[in-house]
Amino acid sequence: MIVHPPVIMSSEEELLSVDYEVYGRVQGVFFRKYTQTEGKRLGLVGWVQNTDAGTVQGQLQGPVSKVQQMQQWLQTTGSPKSRIAKAEFQNEHPIHDLEFKDFKVVR
Repeated sequence: MIVHPPVIMSSEEELLSVDYEVYGRVQGVFFRKYTQTEGKRLGLVGWVQNTDAGTVQGQLQGPVSKVQQMQQWLQTTGSPKSRIAKAEFQNEHPIHDLEFKDFKVVR
């Protein structure tokens, strides 16, 4: 088991929460796993899941700059075999405390 050091939030940077949905060839290409790995690498918390519509959706929470990096990653990178058509972000708002402890793949 890999133990990550605790994420220290600087008091200068506010926390942001945003919902996302990614369209294209994003199921069956390990998109959720790569999203979880990238989110954890950036020190974000939240979740990711497949939808019945063939998209991937979830929620990100963390420092504004890291959330923005993850949004860019969701729009342009994804997993190696994915083909991202578009990524939509909704319900973006500042938060005082993180509502999740980890970044989870929801089944």
